[in-house]
Amino acid sequence: MNTLADHPMQSVEWGEARKKLGTRVEKIVDNEHVFQFTIHPIPYSPFSIGYLPRSTVPSESVLKQLYEFGKKNNLLFIKMEPYVSYEDGNRLETANSQICKSPHSLFPEWTQTLDLTKTEDELLKNMKSKTRYNIRLAEKKGVIIKELSNSEGYSIFEKLYFETCKRQHYHGHSPAYHQTIWNSVKDSQGHILVAFLGDVPLAAYELLLFKKRFYYLYGGSSTLHKNVMAPNLLMWEAIKLGKKLGAETFDMWGSLPPTYSESHPWAGFTRFKEGYGTQFTHLSAGFDLVINPILYPIYNLIYSIREKILTTA
Repeated sequence: MNTLADHPMQSVEWGEARKKLGTRVEKIVDNEHVFQFTIHPIPYSPFSIGYLPRSTVPSESVLKQLYEFGKKNNLLFIKMEPYVSYEDGNRLETANSQICKSPHSLFPEWTQTLDLTKTEDELLKNMKSKTRYNIRLAEKKGVIIKELSNSEGYSIFEKLYFETCKRQHYHGHSPAYHQTIWNSVKDSQGHILVAFLGDVPLAAYELLLFKKRFYYLYGGSSTLHKNVMAPNLLMWEAIKLGKKLGAETFDMWGSLPPTYSESHPWAGFTRFKEGYGTQFTHLSAGFDLVINPILYPIYNLIYSIREKILTTA
C-alpha cells in the first residue's frame, strides 16, 4: 500500500500507529493513490470529524466517496490538507461546491525544503555565513553527532523534546502518541540523531525517510552549553544523513512564509532553518469537505471561541 502513498502520514506504518492509539482509520484507494483518513468524535455529540492529511488532491470520484462516507457516518466535515503546491491545492475549492477553505488548518501552509542532490560543498556554500560559522564552532568545541535510532536514542530525544515543549509553552501530543508513532516507523522510516558534548546530550532530532524525501519531524534541545551551537551541527549532520540515505529533498515540516515578522513566536526556528539555504515552499491550504452545512458554521464558531479561551488562559 505504501507504493500508493504520497507522504509518511499516508503510510501503512502511520495508519497502524493511529489505530493502536485508539483512532479509527479509514482508506479509499484509487488506481494511483491511497487516501488514508482518521475519524474524530466530537465530545458530547453524535457527530464526528474526518481528517485527511498529506495526500494528493482527491479526484472527483474520491471526493464523492468521501462525501458518501461522511453522510453514512454522521460526519460534519472532512478536513483535507494535501501535500501539494498551493496552486494545485486551489483546484479543490473549484472542483466541488461542498468544499471551502478551512478556517482552522492544522498544518502551516509554508515549509522549507532543501535540494539534497547538490554536493556537500554546494550546500555549504548556499548557507548563511553565520550558519556555516556556527557549524564549524560546534565542531571546534567538540560536539559529536551520533545516530541512535534505537530505544536509547528515542529516550534521549523524548526527554529533550518535552523539555523544549515546556520551555516554549507548546502543548503538543502526549508521550504515548510519540512513543507509538516511533515504534511504528522506527524499522522502516525513522532515524534519530543526537548531539553530544562529552556524555551530555544537547539536542536530538527525529527524522523520517519516505520515497526519496527526508523529513524533519520533531526536535528538542537542552539549555545546557548553548554557546557550543550543537543544534547547528546536528542539522548539518541530518542533511548529510539524508543524502547518504538517497533522499533527494529535505522537508523541514513547517515554517513561516518568507515575509515573516521577527516578533512571531515561530520566527526563531524559521530563521534557523533558513540559514541552511533552504527554499521557502508554499503548500496547499487546508480545505473542508462540508457534509452537514447547517452544523458546520456552528462548530467553527464554537471552535474559535474555545481557541481564544485557551490562548488567553
